Amino acid sequence: MSDSNTTDFTNPSTFILQGIPGLEVAHVWISIPFCTMYAIAILGNFTILIVVKMEQSLRAPMYYFLCMLAITDLVLSTSIMPKMLSIFWFNSREIDFSACLTQMYFIHCFSVMESGILVAMAFDRYVAICHPLRHSTILTNPMVVNIGLAVVLRSGMLILPYPLLTRQWPYCKTNIIPDTHCMHIAVVKLACADTHISSYYSLFVLFCVKGLDMFFVALSYTQILRAIFSLPTKEARLKTFGTCSSHLCSILAFFIPALFSSLTYRFGQNVALHFRVLIGNVNLLVPPTLNPIIYGVRTKQIQDRLLRLFTHKGT
Repeated sequence: MSDSNTTDFTNPSTFILQGIPGLEVAHVWISIPFCTMYAIAILGNFTILIVVKMEQSLRAPMYYFLCMLAITDLVLSTSIMPKMLSIFWFNSREIDFSACLTQMYFIHCFSVMESGILVAMAFDRYVAICHPLRHSTILTNPMVVNIGLAVVLRSGMLILPYPLLTRQWPYCKTNIIPDTHCMHIAVVKLACADTHISSYYSLFVLFCVKGLDMFFVALSYTQILRAIFSLPTKEARLKTFGTCSSHLCSILAFFIPALFSSLTYRFGQNVALHFRVLIGNVNLLVPPTLNPIIYGVRTKQIQDRLLRLFTHKGT
């Protein structure tokens, strides 16, 4: 073990990612489901992008936002999986200090970006159901571009203080991070300084960004449900609600694990460390894995295009 792991230092050149503490002997076995999820995420999200690009009927705001979601999921999962697999397979635990901060930025930035895209998709569903005749005039291509830029800029600017503040803190006694990747709160806990500003800012991002996003999604669906229940027949209500089912599943797959993981990291001192790390990894990998499956199964236009692709290849 290097002396830098046990003696005081202020500017570590590297951190040591421990993996899943207490389950090191099972790393190879644990890698199998994670590697499978990553493969599904890569294949599924690339498929979504290819299908939307090839199918003219999918050139609509809902599918533009879906493409943004697919790109975000690809970057988010790729930010953590290569290093995680190198830990599990090759015991390659070292990560450069700057690389650690870069990984931290990408993980949190694209997580916030995904939250914003889900809000944009909720707005699209609200306009489509509550103001169907005005959908094409409200959600024009320039409007979709502006919403996309706003989502990207918001996440990029809000997460920028994470690595900037983390770089300023002095670090002491250990450079071992008990995780598979560089989460903000895990790195900040290693600092030997008053890091309240980092902690308070991360709570601000959690509650005032993701919390507000959840509020706007709930507000949109309150209006959507009112419009659905005002429809005259049960068939019409079910058909209209079906257009939101994919989005609702994506919301549940993203917000519930994210909120649970964030609260567990901060307030779950009595929760076993290996369980917290596993939940954190599942939180980051489940949405990229499930989103293409959800939209592939629930969206008839995507199914039809995929069927035509495989049919043509078969003939």
